[in-house]
Amino acid sequence: MNVLVTGGSGYIGSHTCIQLLSAGHTPIVVDNLCNSNSLVLNRIEQVAGTRPLFLKGDIRDRAFLDSIFATHDIDSVIHFAGLKAVGESVALPLKYYDNNVSGTLNLVSAMDRAEVKSLIFSSSATVYGDPASVPIREDFPTSATNPYGRSKLMVEECLRDFQQANPDWSITLLRYFNPVGAHESGLLGEDPQGTPNNLLPFVAQVAVGRREKLGVFGNDYNTPDGTGVRDYIHVVDLADGHLAALDKMTHQPGTHIFNLGTGQGNSVLEMVHAFEAAAKRSIPYEIKPRRAGDIAECYADPAYAEAQLGWKAIRDLQTMVEDTWRWQSKNPHGYC
Repeated sequence: MNVLVTGGSGYIGSHTCIQLLSAGHTPIVVDNLCNSNSLVLNRIEQVAGTRPLFLKGDIRDRAFLDSIFATHDIDSVIHFAGLKAVGESVALPLKYYDNNVSGTLNLVSAMDRAEVKSLIFSSSATVYGDPASVPIREDFPTSATNPYGRSKLMVEECLRDFQQANPDWSITLLRYFNPVGAHESGLLGEDPQGTPNNLLPFVAQVAVGRREKLGVFGNDYNTPDGTGVRDYIHVVDLADGHLAALDKMTHQPGTHIFNLGTGQGNSVLEMVHAFEAAAKRSIPYEIKPRRAGDIAECYADPAYAEAQLGWKAIRDLQTMVEDTWRWQSKNPHGYC
């Protein structure tokens, strides 16, 4: 299939492009490079042996999108393009609603004009808010505690309404838990701009000497060691989840919702200690007050994805931290 991959030079998008190429698909990457690096295309080519077509532009640009669909025979769209920093979303909510919500609506409108009726959307477990219990199933109530999460939830609701009005469309909402890890080659990984918003990139930058120490926000949660518990999933497993959705759902009209997680939770300190073992060095950290909006634990029930897509996460915690350290130690300053 010819697959338009928005945000395809980003962390998850680039790994998904490699898996698409390995499976015989043809990814066409669209990215405005606001939070990624064009050098990742070189790395994809090194790993996969093929360089995806790259088109620089913004999904909010109607003429740009129309030209893509007019020029290329697109079978399906995987939509990663979106801003994702919770703290920034609180400070700049309109920026998030414009990019994440308006951008997606513009993309779907362009697809509709081109009669491309298969979309896989990069959603998030943040749409579950503070769940009443764990593990989290797809039928749990949804809510949001910050503009980033609300932007994902708004897009989900817009897409549901659109699919109901256009029943021949296939729209798949993939709710990610916590992506970590890197490609086993060490050539691709997470390269956040500025201060990392996620745990493992911050830990990796401490380990490689770019940062002095890690801040652990809260050690008084009702968890085994008092620190927050999350469901960490290897980015290649996550990419494979997109391939499974592409293969199974492209020609299945409806709105399809799947959790992509491991079904297991690990605490912040468990992740730190696992990384220390992989890197063979200590990670200094200090305990800080809880952050507003953080919850004690969050992990998936991935059974529905396994039953419907034939997919499950297979890479363990040791692989996640070893692959992260390989990437960071080989690329101490990212793709620079």
